[in-house]
Amino acid sequence: MRHSSKRYSFLLVLSLMLVTGMASAQKASWIWYPGDYETWLSNKMQNRRTERGTFIPPFWRIDSPFALMNFHKDFTLPGDEDVHLYVDGTYNVNLDGQLIHGKPDVLHIPAGKHRLSLKVFNQTNVPAIYIEAPHLVSDTSWLVTYEDKEWIDATGKTSDVSATKYQKAGSWDFTDPKLLPSTYHLPVEAQKAAKIDRKGNSIFVDFGKETFGYIKLEGLKGKGNVHFYFGESPVEAADTAHSELADKITVDQQGDYTFDGSRAFRYVNIVCDGPVSIDNVSMLYEYSPVEQRGSFKCSDEEINKIWDVAAYTLHLNTREFFIDGIKRDRWVWSGDAYQSYLMNYYLYFDSPEVTHTLQALRGKDPVTSHINTILDYTFYWFLGIKDYYQYTGDKSFIERNYPSMQSMMDFCLSRRDKEGLVQGLTGDWVFIDWADGLSKQGEVSFEQILFCRSLETMAECARIAGDNTGAEKYAQLASDLKQKIFKYYWNDQKHALVHSRINGQPTDNVTRYANMFSIFFNYLTEAQKQDVKKYVLLNPDVPKITTPYMHFYELESLCAMGEQDYVLKQMKDYWGGMLKLGATTFWEEYNPADTGVQHYAMYGRLYGKSLCHAWGASPIYLLGKYYLGVKPVTPGYATYIIEPKLGGLQWMQGAVPTPHGKVEVYCSTNQIKVSADEGSGTLRFKSKTRPTCKQAKITEKGDNMYELTVLKGTNFTVDYKSM
Repeated sequence: MRHSSKRYSFLLVLSLMLVTGMASAQKASWIWYPGDYETWLSNKMQNRRTERGTFIPPFWRIDSPFALMNFHKDFTLPGDEDVHLYVDGTYNVNLDGQLIHGKPDVLHIPAGKHRLSLKVFNQTNVPAIYIEAPHLVSDTSWLVTYEDKEWIDATGKTSDVSATKYQKAGSWDFTDPKLLPSTYHLPVEAQKAAKIDRKGNSIFVDFGKETFGYIKLEGLKGKGNVHFYFGESPVEAADTAHSELADKITVDQQGDYTFDGSRAFRYVNIVCDGPVSIDNVSMLYEYSPVEQRGSFKCSDEEINKIWDVAAYTLHLNTREFFIDGIKRDRWVWSGDAYQSYLMNYYLYFDSPEVTHTLQALRGKDPVTSHINTILDYTFYWFLGIKDYYQYTGDKSFIERNYPSMQSMMDFCLSRRDKEGLVQGLTGDWVFIDWADGLSKQGEVSFEQILFCRSLETMAECARIAGDNTGAEKYAQLASDLKQKIFKYYWNDQKHALVHSRINGQPTDNVTRYANMFSIFFNYLTEAQKQDVKKYVLLNPDVPKITTPYMHFYELESLCAMGEQDYVLKQMKDYWGGMLKLGATTFWEEYNPADTGVQHYAMYGRLYGKSLCHAWGASPIYLLGKYYLGVKPVTPGYATYIIEPKLGGLQWMQGAVPTPHGKVEVYCSTNQIKVSADEGSGTLRFKSKTRPTCKQAKITEKGDNMYELTVLKGTNFTVDYKSM
């Protein structure tokens, strides 16, 4: 059964409670041990991958949900009530210390104080319960334990048995008692093919653009084998010997048939053996029901197309969690997901998609390896939490996940060398980027930069969690590491951070990675930033980046230094280059020097490259944050800035989603319009002449810079002259 998760705002939930007289309780939902559903669902999703009929599982440790769970609640009823019980698993019920025999699904409980406990066993799915009564519901105030004799509430905090906590965790928005969480599936809708060519026993189908879902054969008749050869390009689908995704079914039937495996494709080559006929081919398109709240349009139609294709690329890779690519690997990779979080804040602002992915990546204690086995991907996990808090202001997520952050950081700290630096140890994959000839040996400066930022994240989160001692410790570790980074890696002659140290000696090699991250992490002085821009970022002798993955950060560092004109040209050249080759989604890697089928090859395989990869969608983030110029200054958009920069465009307009609405910006060479659902913002811009605004007061800041205060409900127009 397929159904989608409804996402309720806090105000909507509160209003429903007031209307139904349940202001003191949350709406009933399925609950489970915190993090276990994310673990179970990510396992189910990531182990669906096949290549030409071969099962391809992830190569990192897979955790499992706890099979035996005890759910507990102390409560008071104002009168007698019938309490309805729904359970996913085998269970027993204990009321006020007395075991109730059988498997009751309704309890008649008299008025007064009570204690209800359910012990649930489920080794196939996640042990989960749904409780519904006028004054008792299953929500995140329930306590759960996996029989370690330590009760914790569903938010993840240790607690006395008598305590109750009202924080949203250990639950998704599954509010229908008749739909078990284990039946959750993304929704689908029927789609027709754009073109169907028949030749002999072959049907070659083009769906018009990259897509994802289930192939449907309509009017299937006969007996024999039907072969499916899927392709993101026509040559891949036509190459029956080498296409990455190929499947076969044996039929002896009449009627419609839907293939039960979801696949990524634009083209499908269907070859029949024997007397088999097919009237038509269509598909069931599988999608995530996230709401697109961000938008962008401008005077350059190519940029508009880039934004639209980027949005579609991200949507295809937004599934139960943020994944890397829909052809392969269909896994949750921390580095890929980190970029998806950032794009999400400018397209959807879907907080649950971020938190669910973060929890799926973390897994369970004890920590025995880096996330996805990759050193840098562990650090991206920390950075994802830092950015999540900055954009949402959600302290509760930090508080309940702080213990997991501590144990993850303890693992990292235990693997430092004698200098206090990190490098790849046995079992570690130092990834950085897909680049020919990129050294991963020794103490790589890029890894130290990410490690330092992770320690700063820990210091900030420790303060939020009330761990002042930990905050001081992590802050000092970060400060010490930063000093070592510039002592060991900064080269005055190179005007940059060198790539690595080997055997205690810095190399002369300069790469872009550590240098560009140091810019938007604000680790460099202004003079150092200018040096890095000149001698690294704009230096053609420094090896170029060919993946959208690291192009993301390269262009962000340039935007952070005001190089929007240059970055716009880069976007048109790089992402526009893929469009000129017919891309309908953006790729895992693009090298303009490649020709023909070379564009599809990777990993030593003819069609190994993903042509729909989440990290290819970064223009969403760049255009929202650095062109429309909207970004939070303090967590949760408590204060924020709007600093539009045309970068060579004649005009642009768009919406940036925020926790409580959106900020809309229009900017041309002579006019700026702003409307906002958030308060305490600042519009900042430069003007050749003194600007005017009838609806708000303009403050002159010097050097042709002006500011306006943006309040909730703001709707104003500024006349100015762009610099």
